[in-house]
Parts: sequence; structure tokens; C-alpha cells
Amino acid sequence: MRKNIKLTALAATATALTLGLTACGSSSDPSSAKADGGKADGSKPLVIAASPSPHADVLNFVKDKLAAKEGLKLEVKEFTDYVLPNTATEQGQVDGNYFQHKPYLDDFNKKNNTHVVPVVNVHLEPLGLYSKKVKALSDIKPGQTIAVPNDTTNEGRALQLLAANNLITLKEGVGTGAKLSDITDKKGLEFKELEAATVPRALSDVDAAVINGNYALEADLAPAKDALALEKAEGNPYANFLAVKDGNQNDPRIQKLAKLLNSDDVKKFIEEKYQGSVVPAFGTPAS
Repeated sequence: MRKNIKLTALAATATALTLGLTACGSSSDPSSAKADGGKADGSKPLVIAASPSPHADVLNFVKDKLAAKEGLKLEVKEFTDYVLPNTATEQGQVDGNYFQHKPYLDDFNKKNNTHVVPVVNVHLEPLGLYSKKVKALSDIKPGQTIAVPNDTTNEGRALQLLAANNLITLKEGVGTGAKLSDITDKKGLEFKELEAATVPRALSDVDAAVINGNYALEADLAPAKDALALEKAEGNPYANFLAVKDGNQNDPRIQKLAKLLNSDDVKKFIEEKYQGSVVPAFGTPAS
């Protein structure tokens, strides 16, 4: 049985975070002096924050099938948003996280003065356009509304997907940082900006929606089958990776987990379970 610890309502006050940090004696706690030059206690469980699917699914496969062979005690904490995993990693509430891609992390670190860094790429979740009201791209007409994620990197990614499928036209050279104001031709479409996690729940209220891969899976959507349009995997910069607070990359437990996440066993698990809706991203640099 899984022993995931749901953390959808992590205490938000600075006091609670400070108390939690002191109580757990995290390796990122500057007050916990180490006689071993800063190395983490390898006997302690490695606590990793993750989105429920596919991230926690992959981690639980490692926990249940592979970790014991490497002498790794792994604990998975599930989060349902894109903010708390990085905050918890920065504050030392968890040892690392697995839920995001590099453009998102770069933007998060810049805006929040955090110091989270990638360790190793694991998989890619192609972003997709979905609808409960139309059956094909050609059915999307002027006057209809498309929902998009409202965070900087995923909105730009969503707009690039729409532009690649000739639903809108963007200013030349705007790249993945595109905003609604960069649309030069909306082709009569309206747009609704929503927090990424809430977009699937709004699918019935709009004509179409661009949904992140993990949230699509949680909503029982099969990206490879259900998407009207799907990002191409080849050359895609949005691989999801294992990440830690800067300085913790060489924690022996992190290194063990990184090795397992890039193993043939995990590759086979991803390919068989997700059938192209999630694809392995091994061998590509995570920085």
C-alpha cells in the first residue's frame, strides 16, 4: 500500500514553517551544525515533495520496487499546487521535489528569491489542448473561449501551442515568455486565465482549455488520445526533474534517488503505464 502523506494544506505561517524546520532538523537548517562537513544523515528518510500524478506515481514505484536495494528510505509527500513544493524545499520542510520544468523554476526562483536547483531530468508531460464541446481543432470558432494557465512560463507555453496550431498569431520572437498582450491576432477567440491546477475543473465552462500533463492525468484525460493538440516531445525544453535546495545536490540519498529515477526500470514503468502521455527524458541535461 502507498503511504503517501497528503500536504495539500501545508501550514502557511512563517512561525509554523520555522517550528517545523527546527523539529525535523533538516539539512538546510543553518542552525543544525554538522560535524561531517554538511553531509546529510544517510540513515534518515529522504522526503520528496511531488505532484500526485505522474510524479508521485513514479516516486512510489521507486519506493516500493527499487529503493530498498540501494539502502534508500524514501518518503513521498503529495502537493496539489505549483508553489508549496518549492517553498517547502527552500525552507527545509522536505529534502527535494519533483514536479516542475526549468523555465518554471527559473521564474519561481527569480520572483521568490529562492535557491532551488535541478538535479536530474526524469520525464516530459506534453501540454495539451482539450475540449468537452468540440471534437477537432477545426471546430474552434471565433467567439469561443479558451482557458490557459496563468503562471508566466506555462501561459507562454500554452500560447505557443495555440500559435503552432494556427489558432492565434503571436508577435515574432516572443518565445516561451509570451503573454496575452503578445497576441497580434486572436482570430476572434476569448481567453480565460486560471491557476494551472484549476483549469481541468473549468473545462465544462469554456470551449477548450490548455492543460498541463499532470493535471490532465489527474482529471482522467489521456493526453495522447484525448488532446485536440499536443506538444511535440522532440526538442522540448520542459522536462520535469528532481530538484533540491542549492547545496544539497551531493546528499548521498539524493544521488541514489537520481540514479534510480534514470534507471531502465523507471523508463519501462513510465512507458508502460502512460502509453505516450508521459515520456522519459533521460540523458538530457537538467540545467
